Amino acid sequence: MSEDSITPANADTNTQPKLSAVELIKDQSRYLRGTIGSELLADSNHFGKDDLQLLKFHGTYQQDDREQRKSSGESGKSEKEYSFMVRTRIPAGIMTAQQLLAHLDLCDSIGNSTLKITTRQGLQLHGILKKDLRQCMQTINQCMLTTLSACGDVNRNTMACPAPYTDTVRATVQKLAQDISDHLSPQTKSYYELWLKDLTSGQETLEGGSDQTVEPIYGKTYLPRKFTNCLGFIAVVRDGHVIGYNVLVGGGLGVTPSAKKTFPRLASRMAFVSPEQAVGVAEAVVKVQRDFGYRDDRKRARLKYLVHDEGIEWMRHKVEEYYGSKLKDCTADDVVEHRDHMGWDEQGDGRCFYGFNVENGRLYDDQQRAWKKALREICEEFQPEIRLTAHQSVLFCNLDQNARPKLEGILKKRGLPLTEEISNVRRWSIACVALPTCGLAITESERALPGVIDVMEKKLTELGLDKELFTVRMTGCPNGCARPYNADIGLVGKAKGKYTVYVGGTRLGTRLGFIYKDLVPLESITDSLEPLFKAFGDQRSQSESFGDWCARLGLEKLQAIV
Repeated sequence: MSEDSITPANADTNTQPKLSAVELIKDQSRYLRGTIGSELLADSNHFGKDDLQLLKFHGTYQQDDREQRKSSGESGKSEKEYSFMVRTRIPAGIMTAQQLLAHLDLCDSIGNSTLKITTRQGLQLHGILKKDLRQCMQTINQCMLTTLSACGDVNRNTMACPAPYTDTVRATVQKLAQDISDHLSPQTKSYYELWLKDLTSGQETLEGGSDQTVEPIYGKTYLPRKFTNCLGFIAVVRDGHVIGYNVLVGGGLGVTPSAKKTFPRLASRMAFVSPEQAVGVAEAVVKVQRDFGYRDDRKRARLKYLVHDEGIEWMRHKVEEYYGSKLKDCTADDVVEHRDHMGWDEQGDGRCFYGFNVENGRLYDDQQRAWKKALREICEEFQPEIRLTAHQSVLFCNLDQNARPKLEGILKKRGLPLTEEISNVRRWSIACVALPTCGLAITESERALPGVIDVMEKKLTELGLDKELFTVRMTGCPNGCARPYNADIGLVGKAKGKYTVYVGGTRLGTRLGFIYKDLVPLESITDSLEPLFKAFGDQRSQSESFGDWCARLGLEKLQAIV
């Protein structure tokens, strides 16, 4: 089947729905080239509308800081101060100290002096100007990382438990994350041509690119939407070895509140695969989404809606058809615990690692706290392997046993709390970027959550609940980048300074929460939850979590408590 004429096997080409505007842009982009090359040479501070969609595939979003918009003369219209977010793809969050230092250098030299650890184990630079984009991309590639497919309608960063234990289970899972990432990486030469070559002379500045002129997996229009949380592999372990994986498909948390046809969804268990089958089955899932995903409506273009509408048995049948053989049923194995790997721990090889909590993943320096200086000094002093977590924090790995006093001293010197000194509610909280740069943000998230946690810490301590483990996740809009819908407590931006409060999810992320209250003012979030905290402390069964308690009682009983 030619990639230029891919259609669903059961499709009537005469009744195909009208494609969305983005599909037409991709179709005419010449494999993601568009007019990006000429725009890079143009004397302007931003790109045209069509190129904005293609830039995502290359790992960058055009943004503007809403707080820096200027009034343009007599018209009174605001003038946007354009800049770019650049995201690095880091499978399983594993990188070297030198690679982290290179990103810290970039954020200081051409960025806004901050670096963001994402909820998908990647890194984001903010405030990059158009004139510096190519320098940014080249520097990232020179340190043996890439931004290709960190965004866009493709498989994005492949996540895995980053813990550096020397057991074969972790190493096997982390290798699978890398293998899937490599296998599903776009093959177009456009990334190499646009960012890694001298556009004016044609002189190549780095080795790279591919001999492929087409996309054997994605086709010329790639996927209908981004591929994140769409596919999961749960390792099935016997006698300390991974014998295979239970494959889950169709997860996704983004929502458009005004569109009832959209909703968060947890992934469904599909089949068991052997280690040798895993990458091939991942490709098959991608191809099913490529050929059957909804390209006429981007609000419903995610894999979760296809699985929801057609059913898991249909999905499994199609995956088997594309893979070329039948698959086994899932085993009973499932996720039963979640560790964040914060604090000191042994790797199993005589060395140790330290999990360092970075609140909301933002690395910056000010008069009180110097996150960047601390990480620079640690990287230069110990040359640790760096591993990023899905909770926006850092593991410093391969440390000698005697490194503890000096490493802790560096953190203290820079005004930073040790992980062991941070409350549980703060340690298990995460937030998306939101205002002022995210174009989708309705209200605050990253800048607001620390203040919410300040108040919540005091209340939980008063109630004797400060030792409880539960997740608090905040987003500045309903798109759910910080995974609020399956947390114990989810805070989702609904209007300026107001949030929808969800409860009843789990720290493991295995259950969706439900709306407890809507349009709660930022300053009233803890007050709105206080009656539940009190009742939870009095009524819960032994070892019952806050999310489990809320789910057991349900909305009606929780409202009766209030």
